[in-house]
Amino acid sequence: MNNIAHLLIPVSIACFTLVAGGFLSSTRALPATSNPLTLWYDKPAASQKQTYINEALPIGNGKSGALITGGVGEELLRLNEISLWTGDLNPKGVYETMGEYQALADLIIRLSSVNTPQNYRRDLNLATGQASVSYTSDGVNYRREYFASHEAGIMVVRLTADLPASYSGTVSLQDRRKGGFTQALNNLLLMKGTLPNGMKYEGEVLAIPDGGLVTAHDGVIDFKGCNSLLLLVGTGTSYIMDSTRKFQGEDPHDAVSAGINAASKQSFEELRAVHFKDYQALFGRVVLDLGSSTPEQRAMPTDKRRLAAAQVTDPELQQLLFQYGRYLMISCSRPGGLPANLQGLWNDSNNPPWHSDYHANINIQMNYWPVEVANLSECHMTFFDLVESQLPCWRETSKDSGDLKTPEGRPATRGWAIRTSHNITGGMGWKWDKTANAWYASHFWEHYAFGNDREYLRRRAYPLMKEVCEYWQDHLKALPDGRLVVPHCWSPEHGPSEDGVSYSQEIVWDLFNNTVQAADTLGVDKEFRDRIATMRDTLFVPGIGSWGQLLEWMAEKRDPKDKPLDTPEDHHRHTSHLFAVYPGSQINLLKTPELAKAAEISLKARGDLGDVREWSFAWRCALYARLHQGDLAESQIRGFFGKTCPNLFGNCPPMQMDGNFGITAAISEMLLQSHEGNIVLLPALPSVWSAGSMNGLRARGGFEVAITWREGLLSEAGISSKLGGKTSVVWNGRSVTIDLKAGENRVIKPSDFSSVPKAG
Repeated sequence: MNNIAHLLIPVSIACFTLVAGGFLSSTRALPATSNPLTLWYDKPAASQKQTYINEALPIGNGKSGALITGGVGEELLRLNEISLWTGDLNPKGVYETMGEYQALADLIIRLSSVNTPQNYRRDLNLATGQASVSYTSDGVNYRREYFASHEAGIMVVRLTADLPASYSGTVSLQDRRKGGFTQALNNLLLMKGTLPNGMKYEGEVLAIPDGGLVTAHDGVIDFKGCNSLLLLVGTGTSYIMDSTRKFQGEDPHDAVSAGINAASKQSFEELRAVHFKDYQALFGRVVLDLGSSTPEQRAMPTDKRRLAAAQVTDPELQQLLFQYGRYLMISCSRPGGLPANLQGLWNDSNNPPWHSDYHANINIQMNYWPVEVANLSECHMTFFDLVESQLPCWRETSKDSGDLKTPEGRPATRGWAIRTSHNITGGMGWKWDKTANAWYASHFWEHYAFGNDREYLRRRAYPLMKEVCEYWQDHLKALPDGRLVVPHCWSPEHGPSEDGVSYSQEIVWDLFNNTVQAADTLGVDKEFRDRIATMRDTLFVPGIGSWGQLLEWMAEKRDPKDKPLDTPEDHHRHTSHLFAVYPGSQINLLKTPELAKAAEISLKARGDLGDVREWSFAWRCALYARLHQGDLAESQIRGFFGKTCPNLFGNCPPMQMDGNFGITAAISEMLLQSHEGNIVLLPALPSVWSAGSMNGLRARGGFEVAITWREGLLSEAGISSKLGGKTSVVWNGRSVTIDLKAGENRVIKPSDFSSVPKAG
């Protein structure tokens, strides 16, 4: 364990500086009442057509989760289990029959004799992974605490008060699908049901009182005169990641009951301690300080503050937004579960927007942009597990599709493709996004690039990457001049489908380039590697258009109504043709400066107005960061705040979560980049972040980094390596080379760069 990335720092500390050995120490502490990592509100979540997802606070353990509404007389927790899906293989690809992610149940706590509350507060502390509600009524101080424990596999709710015997009321568990049944057995609520596709689901709530009386009747638990009440909540389904079993495993009852029974033998404090240790092992890896907010900014509830932050930079709220993406990822994507979908794992509808599916034209990819750089590499595994579990189905569907024939008219016999949407049981929907297979493969490579796990590369990543390469060996089309193009693809979700669309060209280039590096690393398949390298170098490269822009298609286009596309007035939400800038690396300031300039012109023309969505701001922020435009990147963070829900979930509209993950990745890119084969410190530092620190971001090659800066200039940086390795470190256009042994740290100061001439 190295000193830089794994140092656990008290969360009340908001500013740090590097000292010898790479540790960070405190230079400024905030008042205890102003925790920069807490979302807080002075009222419960409001219902809009019975939809709370825009305002409720989320907790999750990677498998199950809840949306906490925080009502006073009636507390409603909308429960989710990430594998609760309708649908099946859906071989015809009809979007409407693909299935949908489902809401599980409502846990409702009704309290007796609650008058108008005072001093109400509802909050979510990202540092502890715990939510709470507190208020005063009739002179009694009431408090509720909520967390979702990955270690215990359950959710925990505790109700306490400072006066004995203050709690009376009822607890009920209502099936959101209304197709199952709920029964109360002593102090246990049990809900069971089966979906039309055969998937079984279950929820259990165990009520443990301190004092008072608990009874059960008609599917409801009554509690009376309790000093406190502890609720243990477990959920499960019969889903299994196994296509040979049609994704249907065992009835979840035994597993859910075992989790509840094991947790019931522990106290609340013991359960919370285990949860906190597990959660902080991930969350505590990265500490970020972007400067001080004003007392006026800190005094505002988060729902009001985020609107103000869209207009005026609020550095502590930007810091919170960065960490919120990490919190959400830890909460909804843990090894052994499923990856984050369009809504993470939270859902309060059985007819959610876009089925709350896995969208392959950017959305699920954006979900996983931050995991490697923001030091949550384990969370990436759920995505890999899902993809690999779906491959047998995707291969057969691709082979049988008449839409995926080779340029010579033959069926697809090698590899696989995916449609724009897919579920968790092999089914896909809507139109084919043909190069999404290559984009998925890039995630397999990036996991290796950051961690240098050669066994993972050999066993998992390289075979998948090679198979996708074989698909594109068969499906690329040669132009008369010999250049290779992806035939009849689109630029999501903009303009016509045709040959040589920049988006698709760039993604296949990325696939081939990564696969060449993978083969070289493993020392295998030289003949195959050389063919792929030749094809990479023969791919059509996007050109520069009449007004200096990077072309989105092979030539400038008009839509069916003869309106020019991709003009300075075209403010489309997508910037698909800039994939090569981010998350790809084909276009960069170092090796392709003319194309990088054209990309910048395109990006500025797309702008911040019109069709721009919350995830658009996240992608634009990352793009500006890669182009070293720090002030413009920071403006996109402010734009993102203007497009969030009150609970800071992204709001397209409607709510979707990819932007939350994307903005975390983008802020990381502003502070640290490693896609050009080196480590670049503070490449896009905006002027409003004049002083700050970062501890724990990762760079490709197995490095972890800590940085402090003052007056917009580097103070110190610490570089560490678990495995050892050599790299160059770049700051302000100058480069120094370091060669670390396994476990070694190196502290770098501005003076280390002073004797080195600037590049160029």
